[in-house]
Amino acid sequence: MDQSPHDPPLGSWPLGLTRVPFWVYRDADAARDEQTRIFEGPSWHFLCLDIDVPETGDYRTTAMGAMPVVVVRTETGEIVAFENRCAHRGSLICLDDSGSVKDFQCVYHAWRYDLRGNLTSVAFRRGVNGQGGMPDDFRMDAHGPRKLRTAVLCGLVFGTLATDGPDLESTIGPAVLARMQRVLHKKIEVIGRFTQQLPCNWKLYMENVRDTYHASLLHTFFTTFQITRLSQGGGVMVGENGVAHASTTLAAAKGPDDSYAGMRADNRGFQLRDPSFLNAVHEFDDTINLQIVSVFPGFILQQIHNALAVRQIVPRGVDSMDLHWTYLGFADDTPDLRAMRLKQGNLAGPAGFVSMEDGAVGGFVQRGIAAANGQAAVVEMGGATAEGAETRATEASVRGFWKAWRTEMGV
Repeated sequence: MDQSPHDPPLGSWPLGLTRVPFWVYRDADAARDEQTRIFEGPSWHFLCLDIDVPETGDYRTTAMGAMPVVVVRTETGEIVAFENRCAHRGSLICLDDSGSVKDFQCVYHAWRYDLRGNLTSVAFRRGVNGQGGMPDDFRMDAHGPRKLRTAVLCGLVFGTLATDGPDLESTIGPAVLARMQRVLHKKIEVIGRFTQQLPCNWKLYMENVRDTYHASLLHTFFTTFQITRLSQGGGVMVGENGVAHASTTLAAAKGPDDSYAGMRADNRGFQLRDPSFLNAVHEFDDTINLQIVSVFPGFILQQIHNALAVRQIVPRGVDSMDLHWTYLGFADDTPDLRAMRLKQGNLAGPAGFVSMEDGAVGGFVQRGIAAANGQAAVVEMGGATAEGAETRATEASVRGFWKAWRTEMGV
């Protein structure tokens, strides 16, 4: 059944998980409701890495949808987060991406906050020369930015405005959690950061991340150099609530030097000037050479051979989003392995050999559906449910995303 372009955007959704009405990517009212129900609702949101704030007073700024957030390490070693908004006139409290402070002071009128976001000082609170100032009944503990509930998992900091509800581990579920722990199993280091602006609704990018069979069709670099093919082993797991997913691709047999066989730098006449770009070594205790994990609404963890990264989706309007990339290595990397990670970083990123297309295709969809409010996308590959499968020829994890979205949005 088609959705009328004049129907209320958050009215009933008479379609199952196999149809997604196109208005969800274009409607401004839906975007406003997402901010309230998802980004300021019960969902857990990736904020930063715990190593981004290693010492007391170290902070990093981030966002939960449109809501700016500060993450900081307190005097007790705890990581806390609060809204990056002064309780006085609404100015940002922190203007920089990161830094280290003893406390926070708003640049506008010098209201001060401690490392937990508590208001501690108001300039001219008692007035000047006995005149002006705040009223006698003004209480500083009644004013301050909203505070988040935080959790640290595998070195990742997540936050939510919900004061109760399921914890992060149970929200993700044990199966997908094990996939996260598989990659982030020892001390990590940041080896690079990028921010990429994409001309599409944020949900289109998360759908793309969870779409497990487009890689061998859209990303010709993968197939040209036989890095991954849909015929390789692997599969998809989806949490019962749809919040988390993990997709895996199994490697070909390893060669005598413990490198992956079947990755070739010369195929169908195409060559790489630097064939070492395709070198990869076995570093996990399994045969998975490509794994993508996502947590609703906007977190992604990638392992593409030895290229490790986390990605954070931040909506910037109905048809625009920021994608923050943080490339990772392990603290005990050898110089050769670190160089290999950096080189393989060219696979995935703003100009990556296999992710340039991901950055473009969401914009193609956004433009293609400009007059299609009454139409719907078809998401039937692999059936109609949001259950895992021993194949990547399925859209089960995409349907899982919409299962989670509809639960949070009440649709």
